[in-house]
This record gives sequence, structure tokens and C-alpha cells, in this order.
Amino acid sequence: MTTVVLVRHGLTHLTGPVLAGWTPNLHLDERGEAQAAAVAERLRPLPLTAVVSSPLDRCLDTAGAVLAGRDLELQVDDRLGECRYGDWTGRPLKELAKDPLWKVVQAHPSAVVFPGPEGEALRDTQARAVAAVRHWNAELGPDATWLACSHGDVIKAVVADAMGLHLDQFQRIVIDPCSVTVIRYTELRPFVVRVNDTGGGVADLLPPPRKGRRRKAASSDAAVGGGAGTG
Repeated sequence: MTTVVLVRHGLTHLTGPVLAGWTPNLHLDERGEAQAAAVAERLRPLPLTAVVSSPLDRCLDTAGAVLAGRDLELQVDDRLGECRYGDWTGRPLKELAKDPLWKVVQAHPSAVVFPGPEGEALRDTQARAVAAVRHWNAELGPDATWLACSHGDVIKAVVADAMGLHLDQFQRIVIDPCSVTVIRYTELRPFVVRVNDTGGGVADLLPPPRKGRRRKAASSDAAVGGGAGTG
């Protein structure tokens, strides 16, 4: 069982009013720095095997806060980078909402290819992000708990895949800045443990203690009836 902790980057001065995309040199603002410090403190109890980040500065800043005090080297994976919004990049969302493509993004995102030579299909964003997660799962092994710092639409796409949802349903998922989303991947299926979590402890995410030399293998079975939880 590999546990992936997905963290969205903290706030920047563009987050919200403007579609930042791959805008260069866009760092966390004071609010985002505070958010990154807070999520780093929340996650401090977790024995992370690796921290992997999107190459964009706002994610590197956030991942760097998580790494502080840990004996780990930051890994960067372009596949966790933001969707390439093409000609939409850097434009106000209020303006984009008037574009006919906006309705397609809302209702049928699997059909969307963003305009311009740098524009990407949302389905390709999902494919590369899921491939990155699967790659690091295999690279780090079944006992790993690792963190991926990425972007809202990217994390939504990974969650949709883990839930077995068509990409056209991914707009039903909300991923706030510096929220924590957790997916456990077993041999049979992934389990979505948390989505858009912005507060509280992480004791339930700690790996189970080893019994002797070996850790008990995680079950791929779902708890029929919902189970009693981990609290």
C-alpha cells in the first residue's frame, strides 16, 4: 500500500482572479507562505519517503516549506505541472467566463483543448499526472508515504481517476489552496482517504507499526457497511 499525500500550492497574488497556468516567477504571497508553513506543521508527524513537486515556483515554495527539517531532497516532476492553458494563461477569470469554451470546460472537460500553440487537452493533463503518481508509487515501493505538490485541476484529475470517475465529473471536486488530499493505492484499487482537507491532525495517516521484521500487508478489500473508521 502506497500512500500519496497531494498538496495544492498556497496562494499567490494571482490565485482566484487570474488563470495563472504556467506563468513564470510566480511565488507565494504572504498569505500563501503562511498557508505553506501551516500545512508543513500539520504534516510534520508523517514519515515522508519523498517530496515531489510541480516545477512551478508556487509549488516549489510550498514543497520547500514541507521539506524544512526533513532529510530529503526535493524531487521535481514536470508531469505534476499545471494544465497548459495556452492563450487563456494570465487572463482574468471574469473575462474567460464569457468565452464559449468556458461552458465546455464546465460541462464536458474531457473534450477541451485549450487554444493556442501551447494549449493542452485536459484529458492529457490527467493522463500525465496519473502516470506521474503511478511512476512514483512504483519507484518508492508499497510501504512509502510520499507527498506530491501540484495544482487544483491536476489534483482534481488524479482524484477523479482514483474514484473511477469520468473526467467530465471532475468539476464536482473542490481542491483549495494548501489543502491535503490523500489516496492509498493497493494492489486491487485506490482508496480516497481525504479530499480538500484544510485542518485537523494526521495521526490516522501514519503507517501501521511493523510486527517483527515485516509490516502486515494492507488489504485491498473495502469495508462493507462503511467500517468503524480509524479514530
